[in-house]
Amino acid sequence: QVQLVESGGGLVQAGDSLRLSCTASGRTFSSHAMHWLRQAPGKEREFVSAINWSGDRYYGNSVKGRFTISRDNAKNTVYLQMNSLKPEDTAVYYCAADRAGWVSYEYDYWGQGTQVTVSS
Repeated sequence: QVQLVESGGGLVQAGDSLRLSCTASGRTFSSHAMHWLRQAPGKEREFVSAINWSGDRYYGNSVKGRFTISRDNAKNTVYLQMNSLKPEDTAVYYCAADRAGWVSYEYDYWGQGTQVTVSS
């Protein structure tokens, strides 16, 4: 069974940085796009970032210029470097494996989520 496990969340102040990690077990994902999504309390799930099999990167408008996605296929791990964090970035962050090698925005597997809280 495929499992995705996020880590790296925590409580930080506005302007600080965090790096989230998502590691897959049970399979490799080098041929699949990977995503980060987030959900704040009482709000809809929001697309954050994605990276396809060839390394092309995509970002939601609210994080572009502040967040960077990367992947290490040898470690089956995807990262999200978050800089200049704002209180509105507070959410549970999830990684998800795309069902395609390109960014189709259709997801087959999800992690359990990691909490990011940004205080003002």
